[in-house]
Amino acid sequence: MGILSRSLPLLWILALVCPVQAQTQGQPPEVLDAKQVYEISQSVIGREVGAYVLHDKNGAPLAMADLRGRPLVISLVYTSCSSICPVITDHLHDAVSEARRVLGDGSFAVLTFGFDASGDKPAQLRAFAISHRLNRLDDWYLASADPDTTESLLRDLGFSWRDAAGGFDHPSQTTILDAGGRVYRQLYGEDFPLPVFMAPLKELVLGRATVSIAPTDLWSRLTFLCTVYNPLTRAYRFDYGILFGIFFGAVSLLLTGLIIVRLWLERRRGMRPHGVLHPSTPTADEVAR
Repeated sequence: MGILSRSLPLLWILALVCPVQAQTQGQPPEVLDAKQVYEISQSVIGREVGAYVLHDKNGAPLAMADLRGRPLVISLVYTSCSSICPVITDHLHDAVSEARRVLGDGSFAVLTFGFDASGDKPAQLRAFAISHRLNRLDDWYLASADPDTTESLLRDLGFSWRDAAGGFDHPSQTTILDAGGRVYRQLYGEDFPLPVFMAPLKELVLGRATVSIAPTDLWSRLTFLCTVYNPLTRAYRFDYGILFGIFFGAVSLLLTGLIIVRLWLERRRGMRPHGVLHPSTPTADEVAR
């Protein structure tokens, strides 16, 4: 994953698979295999997610193709979950608020997708949005889909789930898509660290997507380099020390280059021959004769 080691996500998946109510009769439901869940999730990185048409919290069509053009954070929950899904959503709410403070309000969009095709209806999505303050944030969509579309979308996202007594057995997975709708990063756990969430968004919004030399894009690149995480305040800040370091480093390189060029020019002038006449040019005595 780049930022995370392979072992840490496995531990998160093992510990944070959404718990379900125990059965009162018969055998307990078969649980998901954490290693397999992780491998399936990682195998779709780089895959383009299909242009599915969902239905938002008001019942209106929501085309995923319309969400392209900037990064998209997808949170996978079901609204009747009373344990992990609400915790995931509340933590994501705080992470999104902090990320937008650094990257800009319109820098990325968020989609909370209810994967319970039979239970996540518009009324349930609206109630979920109100209870978790999602309706107060711009560019945060809540949607669900019919069973076939839901299955196809979750397959594209590498998301594993199983029916279980009282709900679903599933990992705590948040997926980040790039502007082209391709899976860029998978996050695990209901309370993932803020730098783990910010790093891929910084790469997509400020780093790798910034290729022009326009002043606004150069400033975005500088913001990408100079914005650092403060573990004491659990927030990102602009480090002016890095900015000054870049400035004085650039000045030093420029002065060093000027000195090298000056020394080279002086050496070149010193190697020029002085007072040497061309062999074919007659001397003054020869002209007098």
